[in-house]
Amino acid sequence: MSENRGRNVLQLENITMQFGGVVAINNLSMEVSEGEIVALIGPNGAGKTTAFNCITGVYEPTNGIVSFHGKPIAINHPRGKMAKQYAGENGKKYAAVPSVVNSPDRITALGIARTFQNIRLFRSQTAFENILIATHLRRTSNFLTATFRLNWREEKAMREKAMGLLETVGLSEEANELATALPYGKQRRLEIARALATEPTLLLLDEPAAGMNPQETDELGEFIQEIQKQFHLTVLMIEHHMNLVMDISDRIYVLDFGKLIAEGTPEEIQSNPDVIAAYLGVGDE
Repeated sequence: MSENRGRNVLQLENITMQFGGVVAINNLSMEVSEGEIVALIGPNGAGKTTAFNCITGVYEPTNGIVSFHGKPIAINHPRGKMAKQYAGENGKKYAAVPSVVNSPDRITALGIARTFQNIRLFRSQTAFENILIATHLRRTSNFLTATFRLNWREEKAMREKAMGLLETVGLSEEANELATALPYGKQRRLEIARALATEPTLLLLDEPAAGMNPQETDELGEFIQEIQKQFHLTVLMIEHHMNLVMDISDRIYVLDFGKLIAEGTPEEIQSNPDVIAAYLGVGDE
């Protein structure tokens, strides 16, 4: 880890995710430091989204530790039938360490928000309502105070916050439109705004430029950098658009068949022969 980088926000230590006899991620270790934009790249099926799912509690890793701001949010080791089937590395390294499991909602409350490769907005809700729902993660009111409208000040503040986020992402004029009626690029921005409504310190973006043309991709890159600064975020993203990755990333990790094959700056990754062979290709690619 470079001495110029800040403290770790996210750390994966020897993470393996095995489904039956298939090892989707094998012994993945990586760090994301405060204020960085880090990209996780690799061919389709390399295990990138699986890594996101291990971080966010969708999957309980088969082995290894995920830490957030220095505190473990997931710890596991192969047990039961998996102990016999296990095909990854370091199978017994964490056998004596108590397991830690957190659900996705708990991990979101800790300060990790994500978007998805396939946009997942609330289809029957407006753009405003999509964000307002997300703001309720931080509410302090309960059933009783809500029933008797004792929480009106908090509700007003959440509505103002939702509208403010719509303005931030350039969607204030579409506030009352159904989320799914928005153009594709605006749906992407809305999904990011909804993630921001949970007040994360770490934002995970799963292929945010998927389906975008070159101009939209350039605009997205500027947008990610803007919100990263405005909201003091650390960003980890999966992306296949190499121009976007190389333009805005501080560092890049490269997966191939579930194994980490390279890590470095954009310049280092572009010239890495293993990466060129596995993913980037040659010539115009």
